[in-house]
Amino acid sequence: MKNYSFPHDQFKEVLASNAEYATTFKYSELSGSAAKGLAIVTCMDSRINPLSVVGMRSGDAKILRNAGARVTEDVIRTLVLATYLLNVDRILVMPHTDCAMASGDEADIHALIDEKFGVDTRSLEFRTTSNQEAALATDVNRIRAYPLLREGVTVAGAIYDVKTGTIIPVDC
Repeated sequence: MKNYSFPHDQFKEVLASNAEYATTFKYSELSGSAAKGLAIVTCMDSRINPLSVVGMRSGDAKILRNAGARVTEDVIRTLVLATYLLNVDRILVMPHTDCAMASGDEADIHALIDEKFGVDTRSLEFRTTSNQEAALATDVNRIRAYPLLREGVTVAGAIYDVKTGTIIPVDC
């Protein structure tokens, strides 16, 4: 495997902002545990600030993000670790309104990427859904049923509204 030099030019503003951030860094005393016992599985959408949405701050919760807030094998793996080793006793699965993963089907996304970039992504499963509430219920129940998840962990689902900032609980 070839090593590449860090691309400083492409990350110039990121590094400059981090240097400024580090001058007033105040989180060195935090542990790796979730102080409030919460893990949130949510989408990578940049309109979502998961800690702010639930009135928390750094150190309070574990945040797991991916396209569509879907419960994948990696999410399950991470939640098992979090429930045994990182103080997590509550899990909130929180997709959002106006999500691209809930507005088209799998074939459409693959076709769009192929059309725009000439790349065949059909070997990937993006886990799109046309019924976000049903997908949320499936994902919540997948976590609940996982045999290695720590006993006694509470799992819930809610949809975050990107227009109002509210979370809407969903019976799962």
